[in-house]
This record gives sequence, C-alpha cells and structure tokens, in this order.
Amino acid sequence: MKALQGLTSTISSLTNVVIGLLALAIVVSLLGGNVPFVGGVAENIVALVQGLGDAGIVGLVAAIIILNLYK
Repeated sequence: MKALQGLTSTISSLTNVVIGLLALAIVVSLLGGNVPFVGGVAENIVALVQGLGDAGIVGLVAAIIILNLYK
C-alpha cells in the first residue's frame, strides 16, 4: 500500500511541475513570441480548445474529464 501511495505522490508532484512549466511557457510565448525551446504553446492550446469545440458533446465530455484530472 505504501508503494501505491508513493507512486500517487510522485505522479501528483510531476503533474504539478508540468502545469507550472506549462504556465511559464504560455507567459513566455505571449511576451516573447516564438522563443526557442518553448515553441508555439499558445497556438497549440488554441488548437486543442478549437478541436474540443468542434467535437461537440464528445469535446464537452473530454473537457470535463480533463478539468477533473487537474482538481
């Protein structure tokens, strides 16, 4: 049971780090345009949102699942 708790804790920590890096990449790309090693983060997020919007109800369900994963 301790191994599962450790794995869950590690995954949670990694997720928090990735979310922080994503937020930083968004800010850097908005302030500096296309910065090396950051790429088009804002464009990719816009494309993801447009794809979810075009998918209709399936996109809505996917968005709800994604939001629940980050809570």
